[in-house]
Amino acid sequence: MDSQSLLAVIDLLETDGIEVWLDGGWGVDALLGHQTRDHDDLDLVVERDYATRIIELLGGFGYSLVAGGPPKSFVMVDALGRQVDVHPVAFKAEGGGVYELDDGTEWVYPPQGFAGRGSVNETPVRCLSPEVQVLVHAGYELTEKDYRELYLLRERFGVEPPRALLGRVLAAAREEPEA
Repeated sequence: MDSQSLLAVIDLLETDGIEVWLDGGWGVDALLGHQTRDHDDLDLVVERDYATRIIELLGGFGYSLVAGGPPKSFVMVDALGRQVDVHPVAFKAEGGGVYELDDGTEWVYPPQGFAGRGSVNETPVRCLSPEVQVLVHAGYELTEKDYRELYLLRERFGVEPPRALLGRVLAAAREEPEA
């Protein structure tokens, strides 16, 4: 997923009145204000009420639903292999977002998580805050790129990763130079 395709997807959705927040690798790069690596996909957090409309809009944009479906996460891919992973949330009155996991449990994005702002190709975008980017890196097996992202968030924003990961995060800084 290149930056131009990312911006086209965001423009498509936001023109239809759908707010989106970048998550994952592109979310980290948006916070940093520049691209640090190539990205396989685009992770978006959206309001669950718009999930069906997002499928329609992206379908008209050449994307097909290949995995999952509302109210849970779903994946859409176009003919060129560009992938959009959509993470629907139900917003609570205080602003947090409830995300339904595949096993039926819920994870709640804290309200301050939706205050993140960044840029892609100097275009302002919403993204999850640095603190919440660190939180969402929990709960799955991390790869080298994940450790690198945690390192970059720590260096730029002072957000500490979980103590158990700190040694691996610091080692990632020595293994891969920033792009």
